[in-house]
Amino acid sequence: MQAAELQRKLKPRSKRARRILEKREPKLVEDIKKALLLHGGNVSQVTKDVLSDFRKLKGVDAQLFTRRNADVRPFEPGGEASLEFFADKADCGVFCLASHSKKRPHNLTLGRFFDRRLLDLLELGVEKFRPLKAFGAAGTAVQAGNKPCFVFVGEQFDNVPEFKLAKSLLLDMFRGRLVDGINLKGITNVMFVTALDRVLLLRQYAVAMKKSGTKIPRVELREMGPALDLALRRYRAAAPDLEKEALKLPKLGKKKEKNVSADLLDGKVGRIYMPKQDVGGIALHKMKGLKRKRQAAAADGRAASADTRAVSADARSEALVPDGRTKPRKKSKLAAAVAAAVE
Repeated sequence: MQAAELQRKLKPRSKRARRILEKREPKLVEDIKKALLLHGGNVSQVTKDVLSDFRKLKGVDAQLFTRRNADVRPFEPGGEASLEFFADKADCGVFCLASHSKKRPHNLTLGRFFDRRLLDLLELGVEKFRPLKAFGAAGTAVQAGNKPCFVFVGEQFDNVPEFKLAKSLLLDMFRGRLVDGINLKGITNVMFVTALDRVLLLRQYAVAMKKSGTKIPRVELREMGPALDLALRRYRAAAPDLEKEALKLPKLGKKKEKNVSADLLDGKVGRIYMPKQDVGGIALHKMKGLKRKRQAAAADGRAASADTRAVSADARSEALVPDGRTKPRKKSKLAAAVAAAVE
């Protein structure tokens, strides 16, 4: 199957498919990242047990594939196509791939996805491992849905790129759901990660709260597993342009209002921009006391216009001669013929 076919855009053919695709679209507050746990071409019993314990820690937020996938090789060109396809189908944001070879025994590959594409990778080798069942009843103290506390010890987590990537991947893998507040009784386990040279020591402890005689309880820690010694191997950081796009945060606050400011004395102050107004043409409210004057002025205007019309009519009826006398208007030819017939 080609990579182009795997990454094709899906078009919903039903309302149910449309709802599923809408849930997978980007959100202002993202949901918890589900983990994809799968086997490579060759796996060892150690890596199988590690994936089983990770599945127990994640609960319903993990998808475990038990079949072997020989074509999944994320560090090789084109080997991530099947991995991206599986993650898209299962709607997972992080993954853990178990493999085993003579060159890299008991190998674990951690990675993340962004926009259905592989973002970054980290390869870890399991040197020592104690599963959850080796700790007896203490291994069952974790409840599904609880958020663990994380403790990272070592300056390498702030300076070395491989350790910084390991810290980020472990947080994304096991941090749980995003919440506004945490109840003190809901803290049941602590993940303790220590950096030594090129090795990560991962330990998990169950939290037991005892009576202390005060409001603050006395806290006791009991190791509950799994216990892992992980050696750092290969890693691949995210591409700069893809990392910049993945680190963008949505603006959740209120949109800034234009021309509005706050004042300590006046409170909320706004500025309004008005266009230039023609004051002379505005219809203003007129006082009733001026009504008689307006009526008298209108009557005088009508009388003056009537006199003007009468004078203009008389001027048209008479024509002035050069010596100042008036002469009658000339009759038309039709009027002269009618007068001659009458006589």
